[in-house]
Amino acid sequence: MNQVSVREAVGSSTLPHTPRKAIAYLLNIKIARIMEEKKANVFATLNAINVNEHAEKKGQLTYLSWAWAWAEVKKNYPQAFYTIYENKDGLNYHTDGRTCWVKTGVTIEGIEHIEYLPVMDYQNRSIALDKVTSFDVNKAIQRSLTKAAARHGLGLYIYAGEDLPEEQQGGQKGEKAYQKDSLAIACDEAKGAKTIAELQAIYHKYELMFQKNSTFIGVVNQQKSKLLNVA
Repeated sequence: MNQVSVREAVGSSTLPHTPRKAIAYLLNIKIARIMEEKKANVFATLNAINVNEHAEKKGQLTYLSWAWAWAEVKKNYPQAFYTIYENKDGLNYHTDGRTCWVKTGVTIEGIEHIEYLPVMDYQNRSIALDKVTSFDVNKAIQRSLTKAAARHGLGLYIYAGEDLPEEQQGGQKGEKAYQKDSLAIACDEAKGAKTIAELQAIYHKYELMFQKNSTFIGVVNQQKSKLLNVA
């Protein structure tokens, strides 16, 4: 395809002016669209599953069985895999010197959702670093992986305080509530960034969820301007 036909095909004045770059540009757009479609299909499939019989209420929170959740993910997407992120010392948790947290990711159809979760006690309070045990960390990892799977749709309504999955309640209340809470957290983290590198890490952390959200992008840009002025 020559330069003229490529430009006519998309009708864009912003298309790169060399044929090779134009074709690469179109391929990137196509890949991005395919990934968005996969993301939507995965969410629709997993979010329609009723997880109530496999959830357990503890205090004010509802927990979903990690083993069952992962079995459901693999049943629907055999190529899915999870990642437990280690710190620079090779430990499976991260710390600020006072408390600690775990970082996990679940990848389905080439799309990874990452979850950060504090290592907490039975009252859901962060455990002091010198009191943390390997058992505490293992529990946090399992719960974090379950929540990462929820970002793909499985049992998402549990974390939004819903009783039934969206397909059965005829709406999208669960996803919207989760998105609203996540957006608030993302914006707070961006506002608290102390360096450009930290701000970039926060942006990439939430990029898949909010890269087109004007509120999040506005907060990131505002914080970036502040940090550049300080520098």
